[in-house]
Amino acid sequence: MTLRVTFGIDPGLSGAVATLVDGEPGPVLDMPVVQVGDWREVDAAALAAWIRGVRAQHPGADFSACVEKVSARPGDGGTSAFRFGEGYGQIKAVLGVLGIPYSRAIPAVWKRHMGLLGTEKDAARQLALVRFPDAAHLLQRKKDNGRADALLLALWHENTQLQGRAAA
Repeated sequence: MTLRVTFGIDPGLSGAVATLVDGEPGPVLDMPVVQVGDWREVDAAALAAWIRGVRAQHPGADFSACVEKVSARPGDGGTSAFRFGEGYGQIKAVLGVLGIPYSRAIPAVWKRHMGLLGTEKDAARQLALVRFPDAAHLLQRKKDNGRADALLLALWHENTQLQGRAAA
C-alpha cells in the first residue's frame, strides 16, 4: 500500500501548513512570511522548500493538499483583501509548480463537516486536540488555531475528496 501524505493549508499570514501522514499528524509549518516594503506576504520560496523537504522524507508517497478557499469579506479594505488574495494565489502556485493536486474547501463546508459551524474560533483547536492527541505540543496556545485549521482541512480532504483511495 502506498503511503499517503496530505497537506492542509490555512492561508494567510497567521495561517499554517500541516501534514497528515497516513492519517496521523506529521510536520507543521506556520505560514512563512517575508517583509516586502511596508508589508509582509507569504514567502512562496520558503513554502516550496518546506514542501519539497517533506516530499523528500516520503519518496514514492501519494501527495495531495487542501487549501481553504478564501474570499474578500464585507468590510475588508480593498488593499487588505488584495494582499490576502495574493498570498492565496502564491500558495496555489507553489502546489501547482510542485505538481501536488489540491482541493479547495469553503470554510462553511469543511467546518460544517467537522461540527464547527457557528462555534468560536478556539473550537477548531479543541477539536484538533481531541482528534490528534499526538499533536498536542503543536496546539498548546490559542494562537495555534491556524495549525488546528490546517490539520482539520487535511482531515476534511482525506474524508471527502479521496474517494476510491485509502483515506482516514
